[in-house]
Amino acid sequence: MFTSIASFEASWLHETQGTQRVMDALTDESLKQTIAPNHRPLGQLAWHITTSIHEMLSRTGLTFPAAGEDEKAPASAAVIAEAYRTSSAAVLAAVKEQWTDETLLKTANMYGDEWPNGLTLHILIMHEVHHRGQMTVLMRQAGLRVPGLYGPSREEWIEQGMEPLL
Repeated sequence: MFTSIASFEASWLHETQGTQRVMDALTDESLKQTIAPNHRPLGQLAWHITTSIHEMLSRTGLTFPAAGEDEKAPASAAVIAEAYRTSSAAVLAAVKEQWTDETLLKTANMYGDEWPNGLTLHILIMHEVHHRGQMTVLMRQAGLRVPGLYGPSREEWIEQGMEPLL
């Protein structure tokens, strides 16, 4: 749980930079990639991450411009990547403008439970990281290059002259 706006900002910037690299690596064709029949395709996961920012935080009373309220993902990877860029910047600006460290202790109804706003921010990040991990698997299946997130990706290891672990 975050207890300061500054600690949220540092974590949010770190994680959204990684997510943006993932979003920017998508192609229009890759958006259709699924793990199995009747599972969300890659594009829908990307869109879910993008729209969840507003969906989750609007429940706290935070106001900011939202990227696409439509549940169906756009067919353009560039549109999804730009919508994520806009939403992730908008929420950070809103938190910094509308909340204080004390606001992080206030609670809001989140899916039937009362969560402190600082916990909601933490869960928002964990939710994004969870789905970003799913996306990287689908990206590999789609033949895309996966960017390094918490260290070099396989391709980055090789480019650095190192032998990737198998």
